[in-house]
Amino acid sequence: MDHKRLTEVAASQLDRVLAFFPRADAKASVLLAVDTGMLAVLASNLPGSNSFDRTLLIILVPVFFIGGSLWHLYLGAFPSLEGGHDSLIYFREIAKRTESRFIEEFSSQSDDGYAKDVLSQVWRNSEILRQKFNHISSAFNWMAVAILPWVGCLVFLSVHYPSKIGRIP
Repeated sequence: MDHKRLTEVAASQLDRVLAFFPRADAKASVLLAVDTGMLAVLASNLPGSNSFDRTLLIILVPVFFIGGSLWHLYLGAFPSLEGGHDSLIYFREIAKRTESRFIEEFSSQSDDGYAKDVLSQVWRNSEILRQKFNHISSAFNWMAVAILPWVGCLVFLSVHYPSKIGRIP
């Protein structure tokens, strides 16, 4: 493949990889909304502090699983951004340079160097994207495991503290 074609294909591939980031973030936003909604419903159905007894500690089970989901969402939101050393495409490496130095280095790079830099960014962004999707998958799994104990706690609370369920806080 000639350098011009390689550069075009590499740039297209980078655009394709970067297009997946908003998809990952959208999935994470939905999971965050569900997790916080589950916590809010659970908290709003708790009895007042004057009605506390040790049986209420059962709510820690779904809270633990929802917490695991939230932890993975946090990790997915802030993946490791290390890498791209001396890249003229990667924003962190560009920011290490002065404006004039960046312009000079970018303008003077060879076609082969540019293509390799783009392909390096395709690889690195794919690694970051893999981390994000792995954490989103884990967050979903933690949330899915939380559903049954969460429903169980809501049933428990409705049986033992019926005046609280259904009331809007």
